[in-house]
Amino acid sequence: KLGSEALEQALRMMGPWSILSLLATLILLFAFQGKAILEQPLIIARLSIPILLRVVFNAGFAYWLNRKFGESHAIACPSALIGASNFFELAVAAAISLFGFESGAALATVVGVLIEVPLMLALVYVVNRSKRWYERAAAS
Repeated sequence: KLGSEALEQALRMMGPWSILSLLATLILLFAFQGKAILEQPLIIARLSIPILLRVVFNAGFAYWLNRKFGESHAIACPSALIGASNFFELAVAAAISLFGFESGAALATVVGVLIEVPLMLALVYVVNRSKRWYERAAAS
């Protein structure tokens, strides 16, 4: 009703609060699950392996498909990363609201955060470093 400027202003005002809320949720989640993480390394590893494989496969496949179909590198990079993402914010919210902070579902989301964040940073590095390889196919 008030127009796009009012929406932009509301989003600017809410932005820092949403980031702080997510950060507070993650801190609480890690606080409640810290003992489980330290006491159950085998379960953490078993939860990590499928997440790792899925993220690497999805990112690689999306990146390759983008190259195959001639998309620019600027499109392929975010496409590959979005395709690989677990959208852990949503997973964390669902696990906590449905099962509580100390549940196995919440533990799985903690593992997802522990694996996905460094892995996504590594994928950003890979797609940035492979730009020349990627663009060679477009030039051909």
